[in-house]
Amino acid sequence: MAVREIFAGMPWWVKWVAVPLIAIVVFGGLIASVVGFVIGLLFKVLVFVVLVGGLVFVVRKFMASSSRSDW
Repeated sequence: MAVREIFAGMPWWVKWVAVPLIAIVVFGGLIASVVGFVIGLLFKVLVFVVLVGGLVFVVRKFMASSSRSDW
């Protein structure tokens, strides 16, 4: 409630422009590192999925070709 009372008498630009800009300046490094970590993690998950999918494809292809040659 106290925060609402503090911002009640302020102009709109303080609430919607100045405060977010101050937050970005203060926490910008933290926000950038978190976003970088999440993007890096998603990239690693994507690489993992592609590699496992490729391995499954190669193994199935090899198993199919070796079972045909047995006949």
